[in-house]
Amino acid sequence: MLKIRKSNERGYADHGWLKSLHSFSFAGYFDAQYMGWGNLRVINEDRIAPGTGFGTHGHRDMEIISYVLTGNLAHKDSMGNVKGIPPGDVQRMSAGTGVQHSEFNHAPDATTHFLQIWIEPSTKGIAPSYEQKSFTDAQKLGKLCLLASPDGALGSVTINADARLYAALLDGAQTAELVLASNRKFYVHLIRGELAVNGVGLTTGDAAMLDGESRLQLKDARNAEVLVFDLQA
Repeated sequence: MLKIRKSNERGYADHGWLKSLHSFSFAGYFDAQYMGWGNLRVINEDRIAPGTGFGTHGHRDMEIISYVLTGNLAHKDSMGNVKGIPPGDVQRMSAGTGVQHSEFNHAPDATTHFLQIWIEPSTKGIAPSYEQKSFTDAQKLGKLCLLASPDGALGSVTINADARLYAALLDGAQTAELVLASNRKFYVHLIRGELAVNGVGLTTGDAAMLDGESRLQLKDARNAEVLVFDLQA
């Protein structure tokens, strides 16, 4: 089964300082058909206006990944981390027993555009932790680059979840493939550009939900940046 989730079908919230697109039910947006996929719970595409941001707030028992597209995301948390997250960096925060943090765009004239991803943890009640790593365009060019995994394989960030997250930059004749396990679910989110997923075309912001497929093939790309999630069913 391959189901397409069109970009314009996502939930939308405009808070003035924040404009957010919700792939799954979140806050004031609710759709019983889209409560998550496997253990993937949230993909929010957020745009934070200059000089604004999320004030200090709390999370617990969730694996949170930030993937910055443009601008810079300033992060501060109760574990003592004060970080800037630029494009190319992947931030992982395991909320565990509870963490407080804030996220701001301190630029005076540039929007911060990023993806906020939540994955349900394998084990609840762990100690909160933080990790941030950089991944170059060269690592993603023409192939799937592992960004997050349960064991930190291939230099990925380590998440407390039965999930793997890949990214790729594809264009022209470039093709990326993945053999899919029958007992897993997969989710493809096209950040930008155009791309065919198992022969089905996607454009910017579209997604594909896969269950029971044996292979994932990404091809016929035009300036595409894509995320692929390997998930617990």
